[in-house]
Amino acid sequence: MSLEKASITNLQTGELISVMFNPEEYALDIANTFAEIGINGLKTPPIQYVRGNARNLKMELFFDTFERREDVRNQTLQITGLLNNNPETQAPPILLFSWGGFNFKCVLESVGQRFTMFLEDGTPVRATLTVSFKEYQEVNIEIRKGLFIGPPTIRNIVEGETLSKIAGNVLGDPSAWREIAELNNIDNPLKLIPGNQLIVPPIRRITNQT
Repeated sequence: MSLEKASITNLQTGELISVMFNPEEYALDIANTFAEIGINGLKTPPIQYVRGNARNLKMELFFDTFERREDVRNQTLQITGLLNNNPETQAPPILLFSWGGFNFKCVLESVGQRFTMFLEDGTPVRATLTVSFKEYQEVNIEIRKGLFIGPPTIRNIVEGETLSKIAGNVLGDPSAWREIAELNNIDNPLKLIPGNQLIVPPIRRITNQT
């Protein structure tokens, strides 16, 4: 029975890229974000959980075309090309890394290339790519009130900010703080926790009523 190859699928085009050699290992990093709450007189400030972070999948991929005497960059370009923006979405493609029963929906965050063997004319025929994938999670936000244009903004709360100040800076309308409070289920708009994430709805479309 042949060993199953790891693969990377471009979920927007359906293109499937099988790696030349399976990675010897991979690392899956998981972390949380906590915010420090500044209280005068305390040596160690209390912390509060803010959110979970996207997981990072890291590995090395090996490529070797020496026997065929072909430029190995023809193979590595399949991977590095996944960093390029899609002309329609203006963002890199969403991917699915699969190996055995492990499936990881992600985007390619970074690639480090190391070429280690060359033909007589300098053509590289062996390469190792150090790749990092960041987990992708779709976010669907429903705006129930008002008419909005454009996508929402996700931002971290800075100490001293109020909802009206954020609404004025981001939306140009301080009175829009109510929409922000409703969208984020905030009961007291004066008590914002620094470091917490806040979803700010798109700018409202202004219509003249006669």
